[in-house]
Amino acid sequence: MKSLRRAAYFFLAPALLPIFLFFFVPALAAFVLSFTDFDIYALGNFQYVRFVGLKNYFQLLQDPLFWKATANTFYYVLIGGPLAIAASLGTALLLHAKVIRFKGFFRTVYFAPVVTTLVAVAVVWRFLYHPRFGLLNYVLGFFGIDPIDWLGDPNWAMPAIILMSMWKNFGYNMIIFIAGLQSIPEQLYEAARMDGANARQQFTSITLPMLMPTTVFVSIIAMIGNFQLFTEPYVMTQGGPVNSTLSLVLLMYQQGFRWWNLGYSAAIAFVLFGIILAGSLLQTWLQKRREA
Repeated sequence: MKSLRRAAYFFLAPALLPIFLFFFVPALAAFVLSFTDFDIYALGNFQYVRFVGLKNYFQLLQDPLFWKATANTFYYVLIGGPLAIAASLGTALLLHAKVIRFKGFFRTVYFAPVVTTLVAVAVVWRFLYHPRFGLLNYVLGFFGIDPIDWLGDPNWAMPAIILMSMWKNFGYNMIIFIAGLQSIPEQLYEAARMDGANARQQFTSITLPMLMPTTVFVSIIAMIGNFQLFTEPYVMTQGGPVNSTLSLVLLMYQQGFRWWNLGYSAAIAFVLFGIILAGSLLQTWLQKRREA
């Protein structure tokens, strides 16, 4: 038995050792860093590093910018997440329908934005959102709607980022939903049709319940990704206007690499980790409660 255990450790070691060195050790170092005042002076001389306990975390609670970034991040997660999942599910249902032709072509087209560089996508969407020459305002003009300063108006900046992010990412979840739809036995639909169930009843009584594990998985993955909102506001708005698109990760980046408050930045990172962990546990608990 011991020889088998040693053999297992021997074969697992090449995979586990890099994970331990490049994930757990940096994470542990960042956690320790969050209890210090590590800044640009400490980079030159570690003797300037002081242990400050929970000071960074208490300072976060009194920082209006942190609460603004938290509100913006939750706005993005709670509005953009469900919209993106609904768009992914709707598209997956359309592409799974038997009457649709050229399914492979449409799946490729819808998945293409996922593998496109986000920076390039953001730059293109900046032109689409241009208040004077942008395509969106040009289309709105046909309906008599005045031009909107999508990225310059604090009320429209975050919805504009949500729209762009939905277009960029919905193809990934769409593929997962299509896989979930293909795993539903066709016999269930045949039995429902023999019992006289219409399309809506088949969708609510068969498709949605059978897709629930897939939906939970997609929801958790989407929530984790949405809480890490960074590139879109960094490229398109730099967190503006008036901090209306400042996210927690962007604030963490600004504190760590613009102002070199690395201890404070690490504290933001672990607060975000706690929020994501709590959200994941809540979704898992709700799913188990629904199944009970």
